[in-house]
Amino acid sequence: MQSITLEQFNGYLQGQGKSRYDICNLDWQVNLGEHWLLLGANGAGKSALTAALIGEAKCESGKRISSINKLMLVSSDSHKQLLAQELEHEKHTLVKDLIFTGHSNNDELLAQLIELFKFSSLLNRHFRDLSTGETRKLLLIKALSSHSELVVLDEPFHGLDVQSCQQLNKILIELSQTITFVFVLNRLDEIPSFITHYGYVNQGCLLHTLAKPSSEQLSDLLKLLHLEHTSLDVPSPDTEQEQKAFTGNTLVKLSNAKVSYSNVSIFKNLNWTIKKHQHWQLTGANGTGKTCLLNLITGDNPQCYNNDIEVFGFKRGTGESIWDIKQHIGFISNALHMDYRVSISALNTVISGFYDSIGLYQKPSDAQINIAKQWLAFIGLSDKQSTSFTQLSYGDQRMLLIVRAMVKHPTLLILDEPCLGLDEANRQRVLLLIEKICAANTSTVIYVNHHAADKIKGIENYLKMEDFH
Repeated sequence: MQSITLEQFNGYLQGQGKSRYDICNLDWQVNLGEHWLLLGANGAGKSALTAALIGEAKCESGKRISSINKLMLVSSDSHKQLLAQELEHEKHTLVKDLIFTGHSNNDELLAQLIELFKFSSLLNRHFRDLSTGETRKLLLIKALSSHSELVVLDEPFHGLDVQSCQQLNKILIELSQTITFVFVLNRLDEIPSFITHYGYVNQGCLLHTLAKPSSEQLSDLLKLLHLEHTSLDVPSPDTEQEQKAFTGNTLVKLSNAKVSYSNVSIFKNLNWTIKKHQHWQLTGANGTGKTCLLNLITGDNPQCYNNDIEVFGFKRGTGESIWDIKQHIGFISNALHMDYRVSISALNTVISGFYDSIGLYQKPSDAQINIAKQWLAFIGLSDKQSTSFTQLSYGDQRMLLIVRAMVKHPTLLILDEPCLGLDEANRQRVLLLIEKICAANTSTVIYVNHHAADKIKGIENYLKMEDFH
């Protein structure tokens, strides 16, 4: 089978100016007959990956193996390169010379594309006189008529009017029978119907691929893209809740903390101070005491009264109530997910976070309902607001429980292994949501996981439980 394969490919694409786009440990194979779509945020590295695929990225390690002989690329960079050549050599190339070079006089596909894009009247113009949309059409005509085995289209609809987009989509469907396509797109409504494989790109890495995905798998991937591209801000807190917010700078302080059971030490000599807006990632192997440590903070471990702990201005054991502490905390864990078995709507699941209840047993205010709806829109689940929590996918449930923990804008948001049990697309959704919450800087985040390498932008402080044994 003819294909292009990249094995442990590390390299970079040098962009315009001084920009450099790094490619990390890329394992990717594209076979003839497949049609790929690369998705991800702006700057994620999608264009760099396609450059690696076609052999235009500089390889530092790994290898690229290709049995495909002829391929073409249409992108903003290819447009810039063509224009740069014209300016550098002071050329005034005619459109017809660019289009017809290498073609026979009776090329039916070329004639069809010229007619499709109404280019007959532009053939005697100079290339440099074309508009952005006309230039994109010229590049598409050249690529699609080249009889290449593989064509990479990086934002092919960019700059085209509505009618031209419809015409292009129609011809792409026809050509998909004979040409293998790789697309890079930002707009989800432009995804061609014939796509067979999907890839999610972040920070120069191909993190997740789907081959002929189920409707549920594709739905999860598109929800991830919704969250990535949303222009919405993290919803504001309820005014009443905002008035109760903790105003101090030191949220938690543990001095020489320790936990042991039956004379077996779980951890000891742990000193930890958490300041407002100082986000932390807590790591450690099974049994190193991550959850025990969190329970000292929340008061769910009785040994909290045997330790020197200050939480939200209260010295543990000085008469504070559980509510004095928990009103400032939002919490999500796998255990909470398993316990949340009530059949209430997605909307009411989020609202229950205002009351820290499993289920909803109080009448919410109009403001609370409105804020909960804003959170559903933020994570792309507005259309599920009336769906029972138990009827939602596991990934959607986890997203709901995180925004349930966040809805009251707690001073401290504790996320205890929020990605446990999630597939890759939903894991990326959760990590991205945490990143957006950190960026909002309304809550201080403690993110617990097993992998120190799973870094989240915005978290710059790390605590390793292995250091306290």
